[in-house]
Formats: sequence, C-alpha cells, structure tokens
Amino acid sequence: MSVKKVVLAYSGGLDTSVIVKWLKDNYHCEVITYTADLGQNEDLEPIKAKALKVGASKAFVEDIRDEFLKDYVMGAFRFGALYENKYPLATALGRPLITKRMIEIAEQEGADAIAHGSTGKGNDQVRFDVSAVALNPDMKIIAPVRDWELKSRDAEIEYAKKHNIEIPITKEKPYSIDRNIWGLSVEAGPLEDPFFEPTEDIYSFTTSPLEAPDKPEYVTIDFEESVPVALNGEKMDIVTLVEKANEIAGRNGVGRVDIVENRLVGIKSREIYETPGATLLLEAKRGLDELVLDREALHLKDTLAIKYAELVYYGYWFTDVREALDSFAKTLTKNLTGTVKVKLYKGSATTVARKSPYAIYNQQLATYDTTDTFNHKFGEAFCYIWGLPLKVSAAVKREQNK
Repeated sequence: MSVKKVVLAYSGGLDTSVIVKWLKDNYHCEVITYTADLGQNEDLEPIKAKALKVGASKAFVEDIRDEFLKDYVMGAFRFGALYENKYPLATALGRPLITKRMIEIAEQEGADAIAHGSTGKGNDQVRFDVSAVALNPDMKIIAPVRDWELKSRDAEIEYAKKHNIEIPITKEKPYSIDRNIWGLSVEAGPLEDPFFEPTEDIYSFTTSPLEAPDKPEYVTIDFEESVPVALNGEKMDIVTLVEKANEIAGRNGVGRVDIVENRLVGIKSREIYETPGATLLLEAKRGLDELVLDREALHLKDTLAIKYAELVYYGYWFTDVREALDSFAKTLTKNLTGTVKVKLYKGSATTVARKSPYAIYNQQLATYDTTDTFNHKFGEAFCYIWGLPLKVSAAVKREQNK
C-alpha cells in the first residue's frame, strides 16, 4: 500500500507511541496525530508534545467532550442501552466520533490514509474501520498492530526502549486502559485469567466499596426530555454534570463492572469497567422511565435497547438503523421530564423517590386504602377475557386426549 500522509488516532499509550515511529519507517510517510479529549482526566498538551517528539509533523488535540455526550452518549442513554446488560458502552461510543474527526482532518490536510492502534482481535478495529468506510469509502486504513512483527506487548515495550520512546507502561503493570468521561476500561495482564480477582491497584475511578462512607449519600437528578440537566437542584451543562456525577458516585464505590463479554470477533474477553456517573444517571433515568412510560412503551424501549447497544458495540454507528432508532427514542422520551432521588451506599445506587408532571402513576388507582377508586368487580371480567384463549385451547386438548 502506497501512503504519503496518514492521520493517526494517538493516545500516547504503548501502541500508538510505537506506531508513529513504525509508520515512518515502514511507509516512509508523513504522520499527523489526532488526540481527542473525551474526558480522560489528563493533561493532553504533553501528549501533543510527545507526538511531535517521536516524529509527527502535526499533532491535533481537541476537546470534544460536549459533542461526545450530547450527540453520542445521550443516544444510548435515552434507551438505557447496556451491552450484555452490564457495559454502558463508554469506549464504544467514543470511537465513531474520533473516526469522524480523523476523516475530516485527513480530508482537510490532504492525507490519503488514517491509522489506529487496534489489534486484530479487538472490537475497536471494527469500530474504526467500519466508521471510516461509512464516512469516506476511498480513505485507506492502516492498523499496524494487525500487521507488524511485534507480536506481544513485551516486544512493543522493548521496541520503545530501543528507539527511546517514552511509554506509560511497564512489564510489571501491563494493563491496557482506556478512559473517557463516560467510563474507564481495563484489560490484559493478570485480568486475562477469569478466575483472578481484581486487586485494588487496578481501579482508579472509584473508591473501594469497603472504604466508601459508612452513611448513605442521596443525590437528586433533574431531567428534561430524558436528558439530565441538574444535580441536587443545581442546573449545569452536560459535561460538568457528568463529571460531578462521576465524583459523587465514584467516592461511594458505585459503578464497578467485572464481565466476561462476547467480543464481536467471536471470542470472550474479561473486562473491568468503572462507570460511576453512568451507573448513577442510568439508575435515575430508569426510575423516571418506570413512572412516565406506559407498559408497551417501556417494554419496547427495553427491547430496542438491546439492538441499540449491539449497533454501538458492533461499530454500526453511521447507519440508517441507528439514526432511525434515535428519532424513535426522542419521540418516545419527550415526556421524560422530572426529578429522581438516588441513594448511594457502598457500591450500590438505588432509586428511592421520583416525580414528574407527566407521570401516569395514579395513586388513587394503585392504593389499597379507602381512597381506592379502582372497581374490583371489573377484575373478574378482565380475567375471563384475558384467559379465554387458554381456556379454549385447554378444552380442545382435553377433548383430544379422551
């Protein structure tokens, strides 16, 4: 493959630190790096300086947290989408946005390829590649980790040392970590043994539930059309709100996920996720869903949430199906305005109170006291009609078995 200029998704981690040098040596091309600030909670200027030091001709760094939360995270949030009922899709939601910006920069800078540091058996390779071809089918894609001679992380570490490339990783702590404002993922090293219990040094986003405060902490979240807009009565922008939610839930040990998940390529992978703010907000959102949505709407939303999570996880963000689901969700959740109170205590987040001007909960119908307005006599007729198909079917079976 002939390449003159390439835009590399650059995190400054082990893989991408090595890739800049490797691309220049193997493709003899100009390398431009792109680093997205999705809320990694780190100073990205040193990463920019590092990219230029190892040979990049330009290094783009952008704060796209607001776009990430509003246009990507909130799409999944409206459905309450979790991959395999556990993973809030933090990394998966970030990849299509990063790819979009890489394609835009490549077109702007006259690059003929983009590159990323995904492995040949990971999910991210699919998310980058599929998003790229959906946005620009003529753009070349390079994934060095799928092709190069460095067949282990130890080999990459040795390569980096040989070429004096600074890396934030050691053989003693060989974890692969990806973090953004919606969550953090950890894999590799001893975690590859599914019988290994994660040690506390693996966690960096949440307090151990054992060390969390001994008294519960209560948080109120205000929603407008399913989007969180205020914490504890204080209105704030979405970035500040999620950061605050991370802080509050994290200190209470909320949001730790240990899962053996099914990767897209057909293998199982043991992953550790820390999603404190996402866990808190999703719990509150569910409390509001239950109060406002009718039975059919709630059940359909839950069914479609599985499909939405799969589309995100599988790299199908830039598809008509995902866009159609977003339109559906915005219509379905237009009345999800209200306030929810959540109790946080040593790793748990539990909805304890909720209210909404659009609530279809009717206390006079639900109550069992003297203010009950439900006509219990209708129950007999309802049960008869509801069970009539079963009654007819049972009668036929009984006749056939005589």
